[in-house]
Amino acid sequence: MTTENHPLYSQIPATDRLLRDEAFEPLLTQFGHQRVARTLRQLQSRAREAIRQQQALPVWCVDWAQAARQQLDGENASALRAVFNLTGTVLHTNLGRALQAEAAIEAVTQAMRSPVTLEYSLDDAGRGHRDRALADLLCRLTGAEDACIVNNNAAAVLLMLAATASGKEVVVSRGELVEIGGAFRIPDVMRQAGCTLCEVGTTNRTHEKDYRQAVNDNTALLMKVHASNYHIEGFTTAVEASALAALGDELNVPVIADLGSGSLVDLSLYGLPKEPLVQEMIAAGVSLVSFSGDKLLGGPQAGIIVGKKALIAQLQQHPLKRALRADKMTLAALEATLRLYLHPEKLRENLPTLRLLTRPQAEIYQQAQRLQSLLAPHYEAYSVQVETCLSQIGSGSLPVERLPSAALTFTPRDGSGSLLHALADRWRSLPEPVIGRISDGRLWLDLRCLENESRFLEMLLK
Repeated sequence: MTTENHPLYSQIPATDRLLRDEAFEPLLTQFGHQRVARTLRQLQSRAREAIRQQQALPVWCVDWAQAARQQLDGENASALRAVFNLTGTVLHTNLGRALQAEAAIEAVTQAMRSPVTLEYSLDDAGRGHRDRALADLLCRLTGAEDACIVNNNAAAVLLMLAATASGKEVVVSRGELVEIGGAFRIPDVMRQAGCTLCEVGTTNRTHEKDYRQAVNDNTALLMKVHASNYHIEGFTTAVEASALAALGDELNVPVIADLGSGSLVDLSLYGLPKEPLVQEMIAAGVSLVSFSGDKLLGGPQAGIIVGKKALIAQLQQHPLKRALRADKMTLAALEATLRLYLHPEKLRENLPTLRLLTRPQAEIYQQAQRLQSLLAPHYEAYSVQVETCLSQIGSGSLPVERLPSAALTFTPRDGSGSLLHALADRWRSLPEPVIGRISDGRLWLDLRCLENESRFLEMLLK
């Protein structure tokens, strides 16, 4: 018997017959006739291919409605899936960085559901500027004269350079010519902005005289870059922002600063290492300061620039600004996040980033012990232990600092590395994947970012 004449072909039901089956009524209601019919044709094709290759029907042919639902549900699943971030990195770039505050989520929902005054002035019914409301709020928080918002901090740096220094020189210390995640290099950005980079000092030591000697008639800016993703120790010297700003005033050359992560509160008040504050840079006389919205600030992805009114006006008028501008959802979330800073006493409670960064180790350890007793009986092939560990902030913020934390570790009792990776694979395939890290022959689940225990247990006890 040839494959083409195999009797199993007759067991593949016709599309029309299946569509008339009452088992398909919920699918037709949910997904529509055209999509369900297309899915059935794909399944029929797969069944015919199985007959040709294996002389057998796939096992799912016993329930065509269930097979169609699985395929349709899979197609309908979002590409951006919620996961449990138990990697030990709080601001994990690959997992979306900062979690949004409830106020920000509500603000975005409202902005998506309704027309909003994005570029409309209620005072005179004329056209307004989309940055204006947030600029006023940022000025209140930082002491700056004006502000500008773009879609991320890389864009902010590009716009600052292109709008104020194209065709001219920008002086930067060699020790600050950093590469940030995604191959974002300061020298490369300079070239894209049409600037000429003037390096001064050495990798570990740069003095005020180095900047002074480099300034000439073609110098547009002195630039300071916060080295947020690496740290040099030993025999080092750098020029403080206040000293560089004073030199800029003396030589009539604006000073700009890329703070990267950026912070609007003194983190040392919460037991964290202190980061340079945006308002301190402004008070020191820096002309423009850029920083991220989705790192230490705890808001959406955005690039924020604050500083002198005249320079901000140059940025707003540059053609790049339109290409790099933020949309209404970003602006809504950012405004709601910034308003939380007006009530600092409640900031830790209301801002997820700060709440997760400041969780006490003792609290996390108790959580780990509680979960261990519930999970261990279901993972008999593994030794499930509670271990102390060190979390990191992430996204280039305070790269050498670590946060004392606690983790659940899963060690295969037979020492099998394949069993360890199989467990990690299994957890990544869950409806809400659990993402940990493999190290030292164990699978670690750092619990610093675990707040929804019940959902976590629901996943791991499946």
